Order: sequence, then structure tokens, then C-alpha cells
Amino acid sequence: MKILVIGAAGMVGRKLVSALLEAGQVGGQAIDTLHLADVIAPEAPQAGVPVKTSAVDLSDPDVSVSLIAQRPDLIFHLAAIVSGEAEANFEKGYRINLDGTRHLLEAIRNAAGEGYRPRLVFTSSIAVFGEPLPAVIPDTQEHTPLTSYGTQKAICELLLADYSRRGFVDGVGIRLPTIAVRPGKPNKAASGFFSGIIREPLAGQEAVLPVAEAVRHWFASPRAAVGFLLHAAAMDTALLGNQRNLTMPGLAATVGEQIAALERVAGPEATALIRREPDAVIAKIVAGWPQAFEATRAKSLGFTAEGSFDEIIRVHIEDELSH
Repeated sequence: MKILVIGAAGMVGRKLVSALLEAGQVGGQAIDTLHLADVIAPEAPQAGVPVKTSAVDLSDPDVSVSLIAQRPDLIFHLAAIVSGEAEANFEKGYRINLDGTRHLLEAIRNAAGEGYRPRLVFTSSIAVFGEPLPAVIPDTQEHTPLTSYGTQKAICELLLADYSRRGFVDGVGIRLPTIAVRPGKPNKAASGFFSGIIREPLAGQEAVLPVAEAVRHWFASPRAAVGFLLHAAAMDTALLGNQRNLTMPGLAATVGEQIAALERVAGPEATALIRREPDAVIAKIVAGWPQAFEATRAKSLGFTAEGSFDEIIRVHIEDELSH
């Protein structure tokens, strides 16, 4: 099996690549080659299979053509301009998130003449939903995005479903919860503080909280996110029919509940490092985001996530701080 990972230098991408190499197979098929691509060429991992790395600009149609030239059997499309940056830079967000995805789908379609139909696992987002919303969002909820990022992801979901319906690609779109606790340095996502208020105090550093503790949101760990991707890569897509996009399971928690979980796991000295500093721009973006989901369909198809925020924090400690 030939595998292409686009967005392989990102946090989830790196963890996915590690999991793929550790398993050595997907759905019972051995991994023969691995191609890792991102805007900056990813570091080539130590591997028992050939690994190629590339620096790419998805806004260039020729790039997608070159990525598909070797006809990968499985493609993970993780690359995106994140929410805060897509809102601040309108043209860049549409160029990468929308045009880049369409270029990729077109390259696959144009290579499909000899029976080529790869599995494409696309990371979407719960940002495709926006107010007005019920307290718990069902799988039948309409897309009403309130950000450019959410709009771009919603359009890409429709494209993925249509290209799959037409038989050009075997697509699975997974709407990721906000991933916490993200290791490393903060990115430009408006949701970054959800990880920061846990990650920084666990490292003995001050964290800034820009929203009220009553803010409620939907979470899963990086470990769960990798599990979603691997399950989507190997699942029987006949079970999806023409509804190719799924809201992933997760955990609903308020910021206050996050902080309480941090205190239970790491003590009051950790929570004392959280500094409240309201930010009206971030608060406005977050206010329109969904708070909880049923995710009934994804659960019935075998996708799983954590059951408590305490567990999410312990996953971060085990995976990032116990080495």
C-alpha cells in the first residue's frame, strides 16, 4: 500500500505518521511506501519502508498532480490554514483550504482513467456548524458556519461527497473536535487557549485565558484524533452510502470544568498559573461555536474518544511529559 500524508509536519500529522510506521499496515494491508508533504518538508522518520518528503504549496494545481503521480492507495488530507489565520487572511484561507482541496480532488479525478480510486481521509471541523444551534447537536444538523474557515470546510465536505458519489474517490470526511491538549507551541487557531490553559501550567508556565469559564466546547485528545484517522482509513465505506462526512465523538466540557480537571490531576499550584485576560475578538469567534454533539452515527461505526477531561489531561501527560 502506498500512503500519502498531506499536512504531515503538523502535530496530528506527525503523530499519525508515527502510528502508521509502528503498525506497518492499514486494514491488513502492509505499507510499502510513505510520502509526507507539507508547506515545509517534514522530517523523514526512521522507517523500515521507503519514505519521501516534499515541501508543497497546495494552491498550485501542478502540486496536486505531482502528489498523485505515484497513485497512492490511501491519502490523508490534513493540511489547512487554521481558524484564526483563515479569518484574518481571507484570501489565504480560501486559496489553501478550498482551492487546494479542489485541486487535489481534480488531480485524483484526472488520474482515475485506469480504475484508480484511492481512499481519501479528509479532516473537516465542527466549525462547519454555527448559531443558532441546539445544546446538543444531532447528526442531521445543517451547516451554518460563522467563520471563513468553517465555510471553507463545509464546501470541501460537499466536494468530497460529490467526487465520491461520482466514483472518482473513496472519501471519508471526519469533523474533528477541538484537539486538546496540543503539545508544543501555540498555533494561530482561535481555539488555542483550550490547550494552553492546560499545557502551560503543566509545564510550570503562565497561561492566558481569553474567555469566560462558562464557555462550553467539544474536545478529543491527539491520541483520539489519530485513532479517528486510522479507523476512517480502514473502515467499510459502503456503510456511509452517499453521506461521506461524520462528526467525531468527543467530550463536552466548560472551561471551568477543564480547570477543575487540571486541579484534580495536577493540584492548585497548576491552576494558579492561569491568568484571566478577556479578548473580545476570540470571545466573539468562540461564542458561535458548537458545544456538544450526539455523534451517534460515528459511534455506531466504531469511532471512539475519551470519556472525561481528566482522561484527556492524563493522555497528554503520558504521551508528552513522561518521556
